[in-house]
Amino acid sequence: MKNYIMAWRNLWRNKRRTLITVASIFFGVLMSTVMSSMQEGSYANMIDNVVKFYSGYIQIHEEEYWENKTLYYSFDANDSLYTTLESTEGIVSYTPRLESFALASSEEKTQAVLVMGVDPEKENALTNLKSRLVEGEYFDGNNTILLASKLAENLGLELNDSVALLSQGYFGNTAAELFVVRGILNFPNPELNKSYAYLDLKSAQHYYSCEGKLTSLNIMVEDYSRVQPVLKELKSKLGSPYASMSWDEMQPELVQMVESDRAGGVIMKAILFMIIGFGILGTIMMMMSERRKELGLMVAVGMQKYKLASILFFETIYMGLIGVVSGLLASIPIIIYFLHNPAPITGDAGEVMISMGIEPLLMFSAAPEVFLNQVVLVFIITLFISIYPLINVSKLNVIKYLRD
Repeated sequence: MKNYIMAWRNLWRNKRRTLITVASIFFGVLMSTVMSSMQEGSYANMIDNVVKFYSGYIQIHEEEYWENKTLYYSFDANDSLYTTLESTEGIVSYTPRLESFALASSEEKTQAVLVMGVDPEKENALTNLKSRLVEGEYFDGNNTILLASKLAENLGLELNDSVALLSQGYFGNTAAELFVVRGILNFPNPELNKSYAYLDLKSAQHYYSCEGKLTSLNIMVEDYSRVQPVLKELKSKLGSPYASMSWDEMQPELVQMVESDRAGGVIMKAILFMIIGFGILGTIMMMMSERRKELGLMVAVGMQKYKLASILFFETIYMGLIGVVSGLLASIPIIIYFLHNPAPITGDAGEVMISMGIEPLLMFSAAPEVFLNQVVLVFIITLFISIYPLINVSKLNVIKYLRD
């Protein structure tokens, strides 16, 4: 009889022992897969929220702009640039922006603000800006402005009040103009509520005397896994004077936060895999101890040790395969459920996430690597543990085993 067939039959001679080993592998795979899915889903949600709010996954700007964020390094938008973006596969939407600073003044109150000149429709498609509106209307005519709620409060402004903006234009000239407050915006992040002011793009270009110019084009892609292929294609299509940057280049602090949290997750999973490994090893050692007389008798009647070792090896592999596959199958419906029904995060943790501009939801991921990595790791652990029966059989003392 083939060794692998005999190994399969041997598994079910003692069902309880087999099920104990399989159960330890099953729960290990289930827990590690669900935990990995939750981690990766949370990271993707965090990144998606941050890039949707401000930078996009990719930003195109003038080569010197990132180091010197002034209007001097703005660029002329042209039809060929827009055609390139629309013909690049993977790009979902993009929005043009003109960003600079100004002093906002109302009566005796003055405050520095970040002025964002945006295309109303395209900006809303990328950042969902319209949903942040708590009072008033979303861009109604020229010389109107949208203010963040805390900024409006600090300046003592309400709807239809006038605010004066004072800044420096593209040519070094003084930029000064009155704008009517048409809407009040509210952002989750308190810092943003203190400083953001939005103009429609044409009004901002006119105010800063740089008609037809932009400081950046911010791009959204289908999924953050598509960022690098799209970025590579854009870099090959766009030459000087344009530079393209991905979200991780623009926001290294977010990358560091994700990586540090992921490192903590690696430690937790390492502890989990150690528990799984020792659980499997314990049941294998128990199996070898219970079968000492059986193994000694089989060698005594003429079975070669290498054949006996191969049978025990296949038994361990079979138990590993059953545990891994069953754990993987059990994790799929759990992950699919939470993928479509994210769990809300309440209390202080939820408040912290809201203050960072992140949805307080426990998101899950169904990326292939979430499943594959856990299966491979647990199976490697099982393969490593299968060495123990081989060593045990190679040192088998027939007389001692028969007496035991």
